[in-house]
Amino acid sequence: MTAAPTSGFSAFALEPFGELHPGDDLAGTITDVLTRTGTTLKEGDIVVVASKVVSIAEKRYVDLTSVTPSPEAVDISARTGKPAEIVQLILDNSTEHFLATKRGPIIARHTLGHQLTSAGIDRAGSEGAWLLPVDPDASARALRDALITYTGVTVAVVIADSDGRADRRGATVISIGAAGVAPLRVTEHGGKRQEETFTDLIAAAAGIILGQRGRGAPVAVLRGIAYEGAGDEGVSSMLHHRP
Repeated sequence: MTAAPTSGFSAFALEPFGELHPGDDLAGTITDVLTRTGTTLKEGDIVVVASKVVSIAEKRYVDLTSVTPSPEAVDISARTGKPAEIVQLILDNSTEHFLATKRGPIIARHTLGHQLTSAGIDRAGSEGAWLLPVDPDASARALRDALITYTGVTVAVVIADSDGRADRRGATVISIGAAGVAPLRVTEHGGKRQEETFTDLIAAAAGIILGQRGRGAPVAVLRGIAYEGAGDEGVSSMLHHRP
């Protein structure tokens, strides 16, 4: 089925968001921000959430003192300048990796199937790190269901993660989990049929305003995007290398 066209949409951050602590109710926190700011979700809104706050809510913290670097991790650390403990976590959470340049970044295929810079490992100061959610699609489904329960409004959820590309400097944003929105969109024009990684487009649009580096806005709402909401295939359904 050809996707309905989107001629325009709006996007806004939920802020001020406040600090999230391990084990906090993420859906409840989002609902509190909505109430405090007088913001109302509408039918069909897409709530885009930075993966880090999902990891915090799901207690995916690792104390680096518990990590013992292997000789390979020590070697890569020496070449890239990245702490050996972080490198070891990258190795532990990936199936393959390579350096984009002689000094990095480290591009790794996460055990979930996503190809990500540093396997999605997020530093937590000098003493710890955050791992990705165990199952980002399941996390998205749980968050979507809870938001619908709290607000009474049917929304979709996309979990986004910052990611670098091996061929250029800088980072972009991609989707690693989704619920309520089909991950692929089919478009047809002039007899040409094309599959688009739709949830990646959604994540990238939200990434312009998400707080990737301490801005304090880990949740954004996209409104007015036409999408198919049937099924919960999730982002994993479009991966070439599924776990």
